[in-house]
Amino acid sequence: MAKQQKLVVPDLGDFEDVEVIEVLVAVGDSVAVEDSLVTLETDKATMDIPASHAGVVTEIAVAVGNKVNAGDTVASIDATDTDEQPDRTVVISPDEQKEILEAASKDRVSVPTPSGNTTHHADLVVIGAGPGGYTAAFRAADLGLKVILLERWPMLGGVCLNVGCIPSKALLHVANVIEEAASMSAHGVKFGAPEIDSGALREWKNKVVERLTGGLTQLAKQRKVQVIHAAAKFSSPKSLKLDNGETVGFDKCIIAAGSEPAMLPGLPDDPRIVDSTGALELDPVPDNMLVVGGGIIGLEMACVYSALGSRVSVVELTDQLMPGTDKDLVRPFRKIVDKRYEKIMLGTKVAKIQAAKNGIEVLFEGKDGNSTETFDKVLVSIGRRANGDKLDAEKAGVKVDQRGIIAVNKQMQTNVEHIFAIGDLAGGPMLAHKATHEAKVAAEVAAGEKSAFDARTIPSVAYTDPEIAWVGLTETDAKADGIAYEKSQIPWAASGRALSLGRDEGFTKLLFEKATGRVLGGGIVGPNAGDLIAEVGLAVEMGADAADLSLTIHPHPTLSETIAFAAEAFEGTLTDLYMPKKR
Repeated sequence: MAKQQKLVVPDLGDFEDVEVIEVLVAVGDSVAVEDSLVTLETDKATMDIPASHAGVVTEIAVAVGNKVNAGDTVASIDATDTDEQPDRTVVISPDEQKEILEAASKDRVSVPTPSGNTTHHADLVVIGAGPGGYTAAFRAADLGLKVILLERWPMLGGVCLNVGCIPSKALLHVANVIEEAASMSAHGVKFGAPEIDSGALREWKNKVVERLTGGLTQLAKQRKVQVIHAAAKFSSPKSLKLDNGETVGFDKCIIAAGSEPAMLPGLPDDPRIVDSTGALELDPVPDNMLVVGGGIIGLEMACVYSALGSRVSVVELTDQLMPGTDKDLVRPFRKIVDKRYEKIMLGTKVAKIQAAKNGIEVLFEGKDGNSTETFDKVLVSIGRRANGDKLDAEKAGVKVDQRGIIAVNKQMQTNVEHIFAIGDLAGGPMLAHKATHEAKVAAEVAAGEKSAFDARTIPSVAYTDPEIAWVGLTETDAKADGIAYEKSQIPWAASGRALSLGRDEGFTKLLFEKATGRVLGGGIVGPNAGDLIAEVGLAVEMGADAADLSLTIHPHPTLSETIAFAAEAFEGTLTDLYMPKKR
């Protein structure tokens, strides 16, 4: 039987008048014991206030901006006697599974090998030599196939190695060194302002790229993979036409043609307007710069240019930086860049961009009206578009949707069984580490082995300052999908290693299945978050629970300990913070 119950702020220790920065529930919501109600923020960390009882929310007693203390009412509920969640397990019989698989494969066709002459022929042709493409080619060669690797650009490695992941991380390292040196002035170690030689910096970045791409060329030779530098399009289900006039016949093909930056329509042709590739050239480092798009790529480049001395502004159409990412993960990053950047404009549209003698004029349309500003350089980073529709795939019978995406099964086969697709154009997150795993599956299936892409989760990382990384179930998705979970969050202000680095703004959080303690996902904010998140990803893949993490002895003092601390907090065994929990 339901009864009225007030949910109050628990003991906050030494903190008083703590600000409410987010209300997580609304009237009518059902909450379980320990579900988060509101988020509070002190000068040291953020914390969620959990529900002490289960029930339906009838009143919210606080709002964003309010100050609260221990014992203050947060909300009122009609309390229930239990917080049990309904069983959402769906059991599918073997016959039903067979019907589903047959329905999914009904459009798949087999094409016989045509007769006729071609310039080249191979057991397997791979289109595109990015991380997915070269991995597929090398794995297939290791399995005994004769492989041709097609790449339209002069160097192997694709976007990632040449104009993406690797050069951007090299520049982000430079940015991090500059910011760390500057931050030490508060601790008694002062350096002069850095002198930036953009030409020398660009040369160093290019040498990093050349070393990696040169290594790929050597690996291809060692495996006897034939590399042809030419753009390819399908001319039939088992042949390709190259832009150098040659043709390639194949028994099987893996499409790994990647994606390209999306651009705003109607942009003037002006070298002061660049995409992410152009931004990596640092030619020149502008006095002031606008980044159009508040996603990961744009914000990474914003970090670079800000550290190199540019006055950076960011404009984002949605109401959040890194749209889709859990808001609490973005919050520590936002607090830092608010101080570093000239302006961050959320919920704002770029209505017009035009070239002028003194710079690039940009018209903004936002909630507070329209405005026009002039910038020395504009980086357009509004996402990427798959290249699946640029290969005349319809001549091979391969289906491509309006976004350039090619649908595949778990063996990475398209609707044409001897043609595979991997990476950016196969759907899902556009990440190099996803492409390489898909590549091995496609190559193994093409070689006649049993293999399937069956990853439970794919990690994501923003190499900003601080880094932001997450893997598995996110709170955003859990709430949207109605998935019951329990969160455990450890502020890095409690980490000796974080304090010794002068970087206590971050935190580690884990999401657990309430009944079993199984790890569902997690997020980390702070230096090296991208490296640390791998442990959480392994836990999800292995079906590990909180005890598996907490009982694994982590070295001290390290940032990795915060993962164990979060698991201990879930179990109620944590001693490094006072976070009592009834079990």
